[in-house]
Amino acid sequence: MDSDIALPRGYQLQEYRIDSTLGVGGFGLTYLATDANLNMQVAIKEYLPGDLAMRGEDHSIRSRSEQTLEKFTWGRNRFLDESRTLASFRHPNIVRVMRFFEANQTAYMVMEFVAGQPLNEWIKTRRPVSTASVTELALALLGGVEVIHQSGFLHRDIKPGNIFMRQDGAPVLLDFGSARAASVDTERTAIVSPGYAPLEQYHAHGNQGPWTDIYALGGVLYWLVTGHKPLEATARVPQDPMPATVHSAEARRFPPALLEAIDWALAPSERARPQTVAAWRQSLQALADRSVAQHRPVDADPTLLSDATTVLQPRTDAPGMPPPTSTTVVFDPAVLQAMASDLAAHLGPVANIVVKSAARKVATLQQLVDALAPDIADGAARADFVKKHGRAAAERTATPVSERSRPSHTNSLPTGLYPSQPVFDAVMLARTESELAQHIGAVAKAIVRRAAARARTEQELFNLLADEIDNAQDRKAFLRRVMSVSGRV
Repeated sequence: MDSDIALPRGYQLQEYRIDSTLGVGGFGLTYLATDANLNMQVAIKEYLPGDLAMRGEDHSIRSRSEQTLEKFTWGRNRFLDESRTLASFRHPNIVRVMRFFEANQTAYMVMEFVAGQPLNEWIKTRRPVSTASVTELALALLGGVEVIHQSGFLHRDIKPGNIFMRQDGAPVLLDFGSARAASVDTERTAIVSPGYAPLEQYHAHGNQGPWTDIYALGGVLYWLVTGHKPLEATARVPQDPMPATVHSAEARRFPPALLEAIDWALAPSERARPQTVAAWRQSLQALADRSVAQHRPVDADPTLLSDATTVLQPRTDAPGMPPPTSTTVVFDPAVLQAMASDLAAHLGPVANIVVKSAARKVATLQQLVDALAPDIADGAARADFVKKHGRAAAERTATPVSERSRPSHTNSLPTGLYPSQPVFDAVMLARTESELAQHIGAVAKAIVRRAAARARTEQELFNLLADEIDNAQDRKAFLRRVMSVSGRV
C-alpha cells in the first residue's frame, strides 16, 4: 500500500528501515519496517492526524496552522502516554508494544509484526464456524480486553479488521489508535466503526465503559455466527429492527446459550449489557467447558485438550532425543486440562498447546509440573501452581504402558524472562524465538523461555527447540538458521 503522505520506502527512522505502508487512518499511518539491530520485522505507527497536521519536504510533521498547533501537540502527548501504557500490557492476545519515541516532530510506536491474516480474510475459507471456534476466539480476546480494562483503558475499535489471526490460529487484538482512558465523565472523540460501535460511542459525552468494548466484541461474534454485520447502532433506537441472534437463520447450528450471550452483549442500552468482562465470560466459559467434555479427538482442534484419554508418544527422530523406545505414556486428560486452565491465566489460549508439548517429553506428572512452572513469570503464582499440581502429582501418577528411561529435569524455577544457567544472550534468544515462531507460531515465546531454563549450552537449547518442529526438513532448516545467527557455524 502506497500513500503520498507516507515515509518513503528505505527511509531510516533511528534503527528501523521503512519497508512499506501497511495502513493509513485518521490518526496516522502504520508501516512495516525492519529492525536493523535484531534483523526482524516490526510494525511502526506514526502519529499524523490528517485534519491537524501535514508532512513537510524534510519528512517532519507540522501543524497545519497556529489554530491547530495546540490540538496537535496535545494529541501527540496523549499518543506517547498511551504508548507507554500499551507497552506495559503483557498478554498473548494483545499486540506487543516494544518501544516508543519522538522523531520528525511527531511520535512513533513500535509493535511486534503479526504474521497472519485479518479475521475478515481468514474466515472466508473456514465457514461455517463451529461453536467451539466461536467461544475459543471470544474467550481468548476477552482475556486481552480484560487486561486493557484493568489498566484503566478502553479499546473502542474492536472489529474483524482489527483482529489478526496468527499462523497458529491464535487471535491478536490490534490497532489501539482509538484507545482512551475509561475515566468517568471524560469527553472523547466520537470514533465509530458502524455495526460494531454502540450508541454511546457516537457522541463525545457518551457513557462509555467496559460494556462499550463488550458490545463491539458481541458484534464480531454476531458476524461470525450469522455471516452479517450487525445493524448500525443509530438505526436500532428507539425501535430495534435487527433480528436477535437466537432468531437468525443460522440459529439451529448453535446452542441457545451462545446466541443468548451474543444478544446480551449487543443490547442497545448500555445498562442492559454485561457490565464487565468477567460477567460475560461466565456464560461463554460454560460453553467452552462443555465443548471439551464432548470427547472430540485431539487432532480435530489443536487448541483444545480432548476429554478422551490422551496417548502421548515421545518423538525420537530429533537431535538430542534418547534412542527410540516402544514407550507410550498415558496421562489423565482431566489432570492435563486442569494444568492448562491454570496456565492459561498467564499464557492465554496457547496454554493447551504448551501443556501438550511438554507432556510429550516427560514420564511423570511431577516432571510435567516442573516443566510447566517456568512459564509463569510471577513468583507467587508459580509457587501456587507447583504446590497445587505437585500435590496432585504425588497422589496421581501417569500410567506407563511400558517404562522408559528419561532424565528428570529439576532445574531451579526461573525468576526472570529467560532465567537459566548459564544466562543466554537476550538478543540471541529473541532471534531464536522469531525463527521458531515461523514454524510453530505464537507459542514459540513460551517454548523458548522454558527451554532456556533447562538448557546448559546453546547447542542443547537449539536441539530442544528443534524438537518442537514436526517436519524434518523444517527442523534442519531451523537448526542451520539459529546456529548461523549465533555464530556457531
